[in-house]
Amino acid sequence: MTDAEGVVVDQRVNDADIPQFQDWDLWEGADWSETVQGTNGIGTCLIEGRQICIHRDEHFRTRNIDLSCMDAPIWGPDGRLLAVLDVTSARSDQDEHYNHLLLSQVVHTAKTIEAMYFRACHTDARIISASKDGTDPAMLLAVNRDDIVMGATRTARRALKLEREGDINHLPASDLFGEGDDPSAHGFGAAERMVLTRALIRAGGNVSAAARILGIGRTTMYRRMARAGVGGNRHDSESP
Repeated sequence: MTDAEGVVVDQRVNDADIPQFQDWDLWEGADWSETVQGTNGIGTCLIEGRQICIHRDEHFRTRNIDLSCMDAPIWGPDGRLLAVLDVTSARSDQDEHYNHLLLSQVVHTAKTIEAMYFRACHTDARIISASKDGTDPAMLLAVNRDDIVMGATRTARRALKLEREGDINHLPASDLFGEGDDPSAHGFGAAERMVLTRALIRAGGNVSAAARILGIGRTTMYRRMARAGVGGNRHDSESP
């Protein structure tokens, strides 16, 4: 794994292969940017910002032409390139078909790391998937308790046409999924009904418990429910 500059920050290799990988300079602290190494898996992945396979003599430097490198970018929660995950092999019998199989695993692992880091950076938010078919584990949104989008991964930003990098301009999650186009969903009345209904659902229909969730008195809760046309369990254990 390298940082966003192409410098190796960590590696995993069999003990028996350590001397060989150190000789290839595939070791912590080595610089694999294109500026230093020319065309190579890590550096070219950084430049192009996409998954890539550089196979043997596709490398620029002759000392690297025995290597096959499969790489995938890892994007940070701010939408900027954070790291590159690389798998390098020097097997002489390794063909392009095998490279593509390895690359698919590298991409999946990179997305998993990206998703885990995104969740770790938004521990106070609700994380929802923006992938319609659920096939992309890294297409995520971070939403606060008011359903306002606070963050989005790179793939989610691209799919939902959000800011490519940096902070997300706060907007309702419903606007991203077309739920805000229903006229019945507009206005403060609809917003109040939504808040009351959610509190009642979380409280299992108990009005007193729902009022405590919202930080209001039970009498106020009943009055707002009546105004919004929201029903609940009026036979709870507390008196008005």
